[in-house]
Amino acid sequence: MTKIILVTGPARSGKSELAETLAADSSKRVIYVATGEVDSADLEWQNRIERHKNRRPADWTTVEVPIDLPVFVRSADRSNCLLIDSVGTWTANLLEQEAAVWEQTQQDLLASLKVAIADVILVGEETGWGVVPAYPAGRLFRDRLGTLVRHIGAIADPVYLATGGYALNLTALGTPLPPAKK
Repeated sequence: MTKIILVTGPARSGKSELAETLAADSSKRVIYVATGEVDSADLEWQNRIERHKNRRPADWTTVEVPIDLPVFVRSADRSNCLLIDSVGTWTANLLEQEAAVWEQTQQDLLASLKVAIADVILVGEETGWGVVPAYPAGRLFRDRLGTLVRHIGAIADPVYLATGGYALNLTALGTPLPPAKK
């Protein structure tokens, strides 16, 4: 049976490390799906990417999929475990989309997860725990990502929250909420 797993939490919470551990334990061929792209002009971003790469086993395959995530999810076979890091970066890559186009893009990703035959582990950031951004693009990003993570959480099992040096299995501890409204 295919597993869809969501690992969520704030910045520097250990969510990527937890996702990597879950992927390594899957006993499947791990494909690390990087939604960010290398930016040669951004040294700090390059260093972050390098830290992530250095943690991963050498036998994992890494692919950059900044836009066409639903297509990639549908193309993976049952011998694969996809580790998608991260939903937030993917959302940011598509922030320019008009509301109706974004809604379709989001639904396409959710539909691809529902029919996936590969195991899929998604890392999703929790950006809404802080102050409301003072600028429209920040609010749009926060709202789109929050809604998308909620939708993924509704179909994932399990859902983990990584924070404060611990991981909680929200599926085991929590009560599911009704579906998010548009």
